[in-house]
Amino acid sequence: MTWQPELDELRAREAHAKMLGGADKIARQHAGGRLTVRERIDGLADAGTFHEIGAIAGKAEYDAAGNLTSLTPSNCVMGRAQIDGRPVMLLGDDFTVR
Repeated sequence: MTWQPELDELRAREAHAKMLGGADKIARQHAGGRLTVRERIDGLADAGTFHEIGAIAGKAEYDAAGNLTSLTPSNCVMGRAQIDGRPVMLLGDDFTVR
């Protein structure tokens, strides 16, 4: 028995979640002079220290064969990181998901 199908679905969910609310909504954020939630976190946390919790939470949609077709991620991005070497928990609202 292999866990590969389950692992593949987790990776697919992660990829969908990384797209936030979609390219058009990310462009709208940037056009308004605003950063996305992940960009804000990247700028705040020490480089390479942010570890997201619950990245694949959201509303999933599947086709008739049971394959993941899309995932609307939660609008909350949360995780642990370091700021100036100190451990912190970070939470940000994703304005591209409504």
